[in-house]
Amino acid sequence: MQNILDTLWALHQNPDLDPTPLREASELSADEGQLVQLQLLERWLEQGEELAGWKIGMTSGESRNALGDGIRPSGFVLRSRTLHSGASIPRKDLYKGGVENELCFVMADYLGEGATPALAKGAIAGVTAAFEINQKRLPPGCSAGLRVADNLSNWGIVVGATVPLANTTADLAELEVALYGDTGKGEQLVESVPSQGHIDDHFESLSILANRLHRFGHTLAPNQYIITGAYGKTPFAPGNFRGDFSVGIGGVRVEITA
Repeated sequence: MQNILDTLWALHQNPDLDPTPLREASELSADEGQLVQLQLLERWLEQGEELAGWKIGMTSGESRNALGDGIRPSGFVLRSRTLHSGASIPRKDLYKGGVENELCFVMADYLGEGATPALAKGAIAGVTAAFEINQKRLPPGCSAGLRVADNLSNWGIVVGATVPLANTTADLAELEVALYGDTGKGEQLVESVPSQGHIDDHFESLSILANRLHRFGHTLAPNQYIITGAYGKTPFAPGNFRGDFSVGIGGVRVEITA
């Protein structure tokens, strides 16, 4: 486990390092990978980083149940990589990966053991349009647990303005999210994705995340950002990207500079 942790830590500092030592890693379960991931988080915190929030994975599209039926692993989000709409990120900092539209929740209260969808709904301050910035650091064919240990590819997030749930114009099950990109030829629609049939119920995802984190000694806490699954996605390229979220949630923008 120590060798896996050390290699992952090195890759998180320098994602262009050779990841092949991880091919020799023993098969890890999702729970074993979660323990390694939380050790990775501790290393970041020891370096002066702060925890800004969490993600729940494998909830949408082709990735749904990718690690097994009903398995919903979690990842962490760092404060220094929690950016606001309109942020610019140098392409050289990102290595390989892409941007993904994600609905993000902002916590108003603690949520942990015994969480239910109803309790989750009552614990949030609101929702915001967001991007997850994913960085591909692992070699192909890695075990499920190693993907969890690597923090489910998260590099950071970009968030828009928080909208109270009472101000949305329809149920979140009716949410549709459009991703637009302008990489030098004018803005074009990349993908438009409805929630229905694509993604788990968001409040169920929040409750699963809260209960899972409790098992590992953590809890959702006020002011944390929680991302809950991808809608549209596109690989990194210099340009401007915009997410447009229906039901009154609004939009989010990010620029990737050359």
